[in-house]
Amino acid sequence: MARFKKKGSRTVPGINTGSMSDIIFMFLFFFMVITTIREVTLQVKLTPPTATEIQKLEKKSLVSYIYIGQPRKAALGNESRIQLNNAFASVADIQAFVQAERASRDESDKNFITTALKVDMETKMGVVSDVKQELRKVGAFKINYSTRKAVKKES
Repeated sequence: MARFKKKGSRTVPGINTGSMSDIIFMFLFFFMVITTIREVTLQVKLTPPTATEIQKLEKKSLVSYIYIGQPRKAALGNESRIQLNNAFASVADIQAFVQAERASRDESDKNFITTALKVDMETKMGVVSDVKQELRKVGAFKINYSTRKAVKKES
């Protein structure tokens, strides 16, 4: 019988790193595509109320958001405030906000714009009622109340 002898010690070949840059750029591109950039920095505390009957909005690009809640910074007080885009506003500023939102959209989409109210559950209804009155004055009749789904308790 023949015997096989090892001729010296064999070394493990090194890992080929030629395609590593391709893989890194592929991951980078993937995460850039799936990541959404936050458009508005919330300056109010927002805990939405719960609801049992919820519908998702079809086109989120046709939604203008109005945030109502207590300011996050205690120096601004503890009364509910209105936030339009990235700044606090008064009820009188809502008409100009809605008109600016309509002007920034295409002509074909202007009739389908929905105004979403994201209201903290601790906010008094008087502020919300004032906002709704201003929206009626400017002709923004499609209003959505943003909520979170109620969790069913098992008995």
